[in-house]
Amino acid sequence: MTSSTNVQSSVSEFCVSTGPKPTGSTSRLTSPVGAPKSSKTCHTFRFSEARALIGDLQRPNQKVYWFDFLCSIILGHVTLHAIFWLPVWYGFTPTVVATMGACYVVTVLLYMRALMFIHELVHLPDKGFAAFRIAWNALCGIFFLVPSFLYYPHIDHHRRKHYGTEHDGEYLALGHRGPWMIVGFVVQALIIPFIALLRFALISPACWLFPRLRPFVHRHMSTMLVDPTYERPDASPKSMRIVILQEVLCFAWCVWFLIRGGIMRDTWIDPFWLVAYAVGVGILVLNEVRTLGAHRWTNQGGEMTFEEQLIDSVNFPSRPWITELWGPIGTRYHALHHLFPRLPYHNLGEAHRRLTEGLPADSIYHLTTELSLTSAIVKLWRRSQGSQRNLVS
Repeated sequence: MTSSTNVQSSVSEFCVSTGPKPTGSTSRLTSPVGAPKSSKTCHTFRFSEARALIGDLQRPNQKVYWFDFLCSIILGHVTLHAIFWLPVWYGFTPTVVATMGACYVVTVLLYMRALMFIHELVHLPDKGFAAFRIAWNALCGIFFLVPSFLYYPHIDHHRRKHYGTEHDGEYLALGHRGPWMIVGFVVQALIIPFIALLRFALISPACWLFPRLRPFVHRHMSTMLVDPTYERPDASPKSMRIVILQEVLCFAWCVWFLIRGGIMRDTWIDPFWLVAYAVGVGILVLNEVRTLGAHRWTNQGGEMTFEEQLIDSVNFPSRPWITELWGPIGTRYHALHHLFPRLPYHNLGEAHRRLTEGLPADSIYHLTTELSLTSAIVKLWRRSQGSQRNLVS
């Protein structure tokens, strides 16, 4: 079976032909399985029509970025240290334990929000946001061992020719790999903190001492990714200088993190490590679950048409008081973000409202919406089970 045939087969669950192609349209698509039934069909998405509706929302507001990020990261640091110090000050009483649990949840949510700004850094204009990029790395990226250079290849995820292919490090055919792949995708959060520590505490200095290691490390160990087989393209000299600078800062933080217990508390087994690990795993699990709902994961490696890419991405506009917690900084509008990657996160809600109200009822954009993250993951699980049964039969 050819690559294009694989793609067409995997997408057929969501998009099926309903008749001859109308003039000026590439396909007619019905709604995804599990979506509300409608007699409407969907025609080619018109960018000019959409741009006219959201054209005034393209400019990012620096004040919003600074206020949102600083509040998130500073309050996150406060609640993190509250988890550690509350039992030291007051003992493990039921009230203290309950307060620690509440602080843990708040810390994970606040840090998740602060970390998600790494996604915005890739899409922000080069001019005007240099100070914000530095501040994000200094207060968040280095602290969590996720410096911004790890996310530079994210732009490949938005290239029409790369999406869902081997050139896209943020895509796996989870809808075709079986349920255990989905479980493993979430469970890997338990080991990622150790991998990050290994990457910057040992592998980075090894690259400085033995430069021949650098090409391999850069291609295979220098990217935040979903697909572990992805190979990162070589970096320009300017980008590599940024990589090395951020590596040095992460290495310095690793050294301090590992010796701080001996210096500050006269114990080499620092109890703060347990708190940091628990928070790190919480953030990672939340992000992995969020990622499961970002796409429908229907592709199997071939190049997808624009319509297939759009159907494969998901928006969660409902219940913002909940969805904004697990999908902060615009990540709950993932399909809209793929349409307009440079649209600032603080305008995505308004943009979605305008597109929903202003686009024709038969626009393919209306098929990108899911009611909840839970429903999206349940559908993914069922598709994965169905795929495995088909393989067995």
